[in-house]
Amino acid sequence: MSKMTPQEMAQKIGSGLLSFPVTPFKADYSFDEATYRANMDWLCGYDVAGLFAAGGTGEFFSLTPTEVPQVVKVAVEETKGRVPVLAGTGYGTAIAREIAIGAEKAGADGLLLLPPYLTHSEQEGLAAHVEAVCAAVKIGVIVYNRDNAILQPDTLARLAERCPNLVGYKDGIGDIELMTRVYTKLGDRLTYVGGLPTAETFALPYLDMGVTTYSSAVFNFVPEFATSFYAAVRKRDHAAIHAGLKDFILPLIAIRNRKKGYAVSIIKAGMKVIGRDSGPVRPPLTDLTEQEVAELAALVKKLPAARSSQQAAE
Repeated sequence: MSKMTPQEMAQKIGSGLLSFPVTPFKADYSFDEATYRANMDWLCGYDVAGLFAAGGTGEFFSLTPTEVPQVVKVAVEETKGRVPVLAGTGYGTAIAREIAIGAEKAGADGLLLLPPYLTHSEQEGLAAHVEAVCAAVKIGVIVYNRDNAILQPDTLARLAERCPNLVGYKDGIGDIELMTRVYTKLGDRLTYVGGLPTAETFALPYLDMGVTTYSSAVFNFVPEFATSFYAAVRKRDHAAIHAGLKDFILPLIAIRNRKKGYAVSIIKAGMKVIGRDSGPVRPPLTDLTEQEVAELAALVKKLPAARSSQQAAE
């Protein structure tokens, strides 16, 4: 069980960069525990405020409710308290509660509540879903506002009153007006996380709205770049930010946007590029083509810190 209170967890993750480690799979799509342990240990060597096990980039949607706590348990064991570990949970309310309870027992310090599977709901139903998950555990919960689960400020405020362990709000839609209204309504009651795909693109404007942290998928394979970019954002170093966007993030996005599902696949490809092959993505996702992997490798090679990452994997 976690030794962190929900408030301590929220304060910690709000203080620095976050990431969602990939979940390595073998050729038969089974969980590759040894590679996962190696990856988690390596990532803990960098300045990261929290790691989300079995999150979106970790292919939560491809894991079974039994596998999620197994992945979380390995993450907790390997990080050894060096970094808070948060777990993904989601699907329908009953399954989300089941996964949440399992993740808490596995030692997770917090939860990221992903949207319910496909279902579109009214605010009352979404609030009941969030409240049920919060009530099932003692650890802190971060709600992920995106797609079919967009909570409005008044709904969030009511949930914050009823659920002491609801401590975070992750934005995945990019509605600046809504983000402003949420922050104005709840202020410091929640920790705010930027969660748009390739969050680096939106990091600076979101910082000015009170969003002090974001989840960096590229941290998985270029942690030096990711942490230096985050430092530039916090310093509001516009020159460094725009250089990072122009030279790496935007070209990476161009590859990512070629096919549906590549937001995850390109991170797995990045692991392969730096010598930390974490296997294929599970269907229905598809892996990058050999040509696309070569293009990504060329981008990584241009980064100043790329060589050290590749050497560390050897």
